[in-house]
Parts: sequence; C-alpha cells; structure tokens
Amino acid sequence: MSKARVPWKAVIGGSIGNMVEWYDWFVYSSFAVYFAASFFPEGNDTAKLLNTAAIFAVGFFMRPLGGWLLGRYADRKGRKAALTLTVTLMSASALLIAIAPTYEAVGYFGALVLVVARLLQGLSVGGEYAASATYLTEATPRGRRGFASSFQYVSMTAGQLVGLGLQIILQNTMSKEALSSYGWRIPFIVGAAAAAVVFYLRRNLLETEAYDEEERESGKGRGTIRALLSHKKEALLVIALTMGGTVAYYTYTTYLTKYLSNSAGLPKETATLVSFCALFIFMCLQPLAGGLSDRIGRRPLLITFGIGSMLGTVPLMTALGGVDGFGGGLVLSLIGLVIVTGYTSINAVVKAELFPTNVRALGVALPYAIANALFGGTAEYVALWFKDNGIESGFFWYVSGCAAISLVVYLTMRETRDVALSRTEQVMGESVATRV
Repeated sequence: MSKARVPWKAVIGGSIGNMVEWYDWFVYSSFAVYFAASFFPEGNDTAKLLNTAAIFAVGFFMRPLGGWLLGRYADRKGRKAALTLTVTLMSASALLIAIAPTYEAVGYFGALVLVVARLLQGLSVGGEYAASATYLTEATPRGRRGFASSFQYVSMTAGQLVGLGLQIILQNTMSKEALSSYGWRIPFIVGAAAAAVVFYLRRNLLETEAYDEEERESGKGRGTIRALLSHKKEALLVIALTMGGTVAYYTYTTYLTKYLSNSAGLPKETATLVSFCALFIFMCLQPLAGGLSDRIGRRPLLITFGIGSMLGTVPLMTALGGVDGFGGGLVLSLIGLVIVTGYTSINAVVKAELFPTNVRALGVALPYAIANALFGGTAEYVALWFKDNGIESGFFWYVSGCAAISLVVYLTMRETRDVALSRTEQVMGESVATRV
C-alpha cells in the first residue's frame, strides 16, 4: 500500500490554486509595513500596524461563514466546483485592494475598501482550506495521503515565498518613497491576474472517486449542519488540535518579519530575507514530514510539535528579539519552523480523515475556520497589543499555552492514518488483509 502511486496531476492542480489563494492572503501582511500609512492618519508606527493587523484579523472572522457556505457547497456540488469558486472570490478581493483609495484622497473610505476586500478573502479562504485539504486527501491512495496532503502547506508557503520574493525585488528596484506610495499595489495586481489563470486550470480537474461514490449512493444530507452535528466530537477535536498549531504557524510566518523589524531592530530588507530563506527550507520539509507520517502515523508528529512549541516558544522568541544580523535570525527562525512542521505537514490530512465523505469538507472547514478566527487571525494583533503595552513577552507565553492545550488533544486522540475514505478503499483494504 505504501507503494501506491501519487496522482501528481491532482496534487499539482489542487496545490497551484492553493498557492495563489495564500499568496493573496499573506501578501496583505507582508506588505502592511509599506501601506499602513496610506490608509490611516499620521501617528505612532506601531498604532498604524495595529490598525492594519486588526483589518487582517477581520478576514479571519469571515472564515467561519466561508467555511460553512463553501464547505457545504463542496460536499453538495463537488470539490472541483468549490475550488473553482474560491479562487474566483480571491481574485476579486485582490483587485479591490490593488485599487483601494488612500486616506489622503478619501479619508477612511480607503480603509473600508480594505475591510470589504479582507471579508471576501476570509470567505474564500474559509472554503479553500477545506476544499483543498479534502481534494488532496481523497484523490490520493491510502498509504500516501500524508505525503500528498503535505503539498497544501507546500503551496501555502510557496504563495508566501512568491509574495516575499516580489517584496525583495521591489525593495531593491524602487525607492522607499515609491514603494510606500504606489509600489505596494503591484503584488495585489499580480495576485488577481494569477488567480484568473488558476481558474482555467481548476476547471480541468477531475472529481475525486470518494465524492462521486457518495453522490451516487446518497443524495440527501450532504454538507448540512445536521449531518455535521452527528460528528460533534470530531468537530470539537478539529478546533482543539488546530488551536496551538495555527497560533504557532502565524507567529513564525506572517508575524516574523514584523517582529524582526519592529522589535529586534533589523532593517526591513534583512528581516524579509530571513523570512524568505527560512520559509523556503520550511516548505521543503513538508513532504518529508508528511511521508514520515505515512510510515509512523500522524500522532507522533503532532505530539512532537506540541512539546516543542510548548517548551521552545519563550526562549526562541526571546532570542529572536535580540538578534543583530541575518545569520542568527535565520537559525532561530528555522528552529521554530522545524517544530511547527510537525503540525503543518499533516494537519490537513488528519482533519479530513476524521469525517465521512458526505460531510468531510464542511467538517474540516467550519471547525478549522472557527479555530483560526479565534486564535490564528488574532495572533498578530495579540502580539502587537502586548508590545504596545510594554509586555511583549506575554505573547510568547500565550503561544506556549495554546500549544499546551493542543498537546493534551494530540496525546488522547485516535490515530487516523489507516482510515478508509471511501467504500471502494475499504473493500480494497479488506481484500489485502484477507490475502495476508
């Protein structure tokens, strides 16, 4: 079973769209240091970042609605249809940000446009995560699901790397004045155009066998809240196991550049380069860890992450706050991201493996979106709030506490590696067991 072939066409098709989705989602955060002043009046720099971080968090609070609507859509109309719809919404939201007017031109109306765009992005990403996770998991044979589904975070990280890479190029080809004036709009224009291309690619994807089988055999109850409520334990499990992972992920990815610049005092260019190099290595680690989970199970990796994040966050973040150059920042960032890999590489497949086909997308989408709204989306705002109040180290303990709660879940949850996702897969598994 471990020698089953990976369906690369499906993996690439699902991943490339996911990359554009998360490029648009993260580019807001990575370019916020440049456009914060464009949408708010003169004042304290940290206060401006707090305002843009609050708008960033607003998008997360739209994700539960997106998770419900688009998760239901994916369970009723298919994974392919949902993937196409989410990338369309993301293209529209990126275009809105690209053309948003500044505070100097229209006052706070520009910030309102940002809020609307972030709400659309939240709606889109709330469904994208589940549709992508479900598609990648269902399209892959048992025994290779951990490896294949890890490409969700490969693509997510690749999207962020493209954004950071573009930021590095712009930093080295444009003056700071030009970048703060109009250059920050370029990545959003790029994102809108790329999403249009992915729309075409996703229309040519094949539907998964598990969904087709469910559609033939059960036309009722798919993707409903009532169906999800019959799996309350699994839904709560998704929220709890996501809590520590999402806070740690956003701490070492989207917030890291700001932390190195705003707290450690590194030049913006150096902080961006540290993030870029660390994230590239992090991206390469995902398939290795996902493949390892196919051999030893999902729980050992989750437990390793939980322990590492609980015990390592405070000393790591404290040390990162005192770095004075590229080398130290890169090494410490990598340590944090290696720990986080225990969660990111397999969290999608674990959640998909908890639910039956008729409610799998909704079961992944809604609880995950709720956890992200409460913990992931607010991580950056909470961090800046602690800093603004002179107790920055309080955020490090907050991250550790979230990891400790999730660790309890990892230690008590069941192993999901060998779960059959369809009746066909179950029959094949029983056939193999009989022969053995």
